Amino acid sequence: MTLSKKLPIILCGLVAGVMSGLLGVGGGVVMVPLLVLVAKQTQHQAHATSLAAVVLMGAVGAATFAADGEVEVKLAIALAAGSLFGAPLGARIMARTAEGSLKIAFGVLMLLVAGLLLWS
Repeated sequence: MTLSKKLPIILCGLVAGVMSGLLGVGGGVVMVPLLVLVAKQTQHQAHATSLAAVVLMGAVGAATFAADGEVEVKLAIALAAGSLFGAPLGARIMARTAEGSLKIAFGVLMLLVAGLLLWS
């Protein structure tokens, strides 16, 4: 891949990383739409690529917050334990879901989360 093709993807990662550190989002909420628009990935590819990239992004963000004493380790372990079962289940469901349905579900989820944040 040439630099001219890598640069937009690196910028997408930069935006996702900043949003992840700032707001706790970035992997799905920012990266998936950007990968579809910028990298011309299918919805399925964007979800999968985002999950792969979020591993390092999450580790770096968590380490930064841990250095400041902001991570509740027991709570993080409990969340991780649940996600070890939930992530493969979600990946299997996603693989069997039509791209249009995924886009709708993703949009609805974002609207629901936005509503919850504004309501609280």
